[in-house]
Amino acid sequence: MQRKSTSKPRVGQALAAALARILYPVFRIVLRNNMSFKAFLDIAKRAYVEVAANEFHIPGKKQSISRIALLSGLTRKDVQRLLEAPAATDSDAGERYNRAARVVAGWVRDAEFSDAAGKPRALALQDSELPNQATFADLVRRFSGDIPFRAVLDELLRVGVVEKLGDSTVELKTRAYVPESGDADMLTILGTDVADLVATIDHNLQRGGNDPFFQRKVMYDNVPVEALEEFRRLSNAQAQTLLERLDKWLSQHDRDTHPGTSGTGRVRTGIGIYYFEEDMTSQNSKDSQS
Repeated sequence: MQRKSTSKPRVGQALAAALARILYPVFRIVLRNNMSFKAFLDIAKRAYVEVAANEFHIPGKKQSISRIALLSGLTRKDVQRLLEAPAATDSDAGERYNRAARVVAGWVRDAEFSDAAGKPRALALQDSELPNQATFADLVRRFSGDIPFRAVLDELLRVGVVEKLGDSTVELKTRAYVPESGDADMLTILGTDVADLVATIDHNLQRGGNDPFFQRKVMYDNVPVEALEEFRRLSNAQAQTLLERLDKWLSQHDRDTHPGTSGTGRVRTGIGIYYFEEDMTSQNSKDSQS
């Protein structure tokens, strides 16, 4: 008797378990920010329809409402409504984050804005007392385009990345731009960084055997609480050093920071590092009670 394949059910179970684990932290954020399940469901439906419309068409054929409905399990009426509805975007927050992050990264890596030891130096806001010494306005102009430098300064002051020294000088306090907790810009990071990680995993699920993207983590699950503070310091310092080194290399190949760079196409690329911890004591208690 021929045995039936069990691969599909196993894949379905694994996918359901994976989605549940992803949604738990997502729903914590959703509930904390007072979004109803109906609002979340509408967003999920629209994303489902857009992916089906844009990425699952039959080669050589125009994607139809009927095929999208078949793929998504939604009615043709729902598909039509969702495709016509305006998309939920926060382009202002995304642009603000990108501009501020580029300015801080440029301040850290560009020798013109560093002291003799290679550390980011305090900058005159607009008019330097020393001849030919670059200012904060020059920094913003180089790495953030035509936006007024005072708008960038206000944002960096707001989140504590920089500090004013008197009325005409500003100093970098942290080597990375991180928006305030609970800020709309932090939710923008949720949308970009989580999407990038999931896209990398999706790539490796499909083509990881022949063309894998780098995807690694180091993790132990029986570490004492007393060791966490030291590990946080160690991981923060080493991760920041690595990211700054990679940022410097990428900036030399980016046409926005080096307009003379030759080559074809336009690709967004990078690498992300994230810290995590989970209290396993409560988890072990749940396991022992089950």
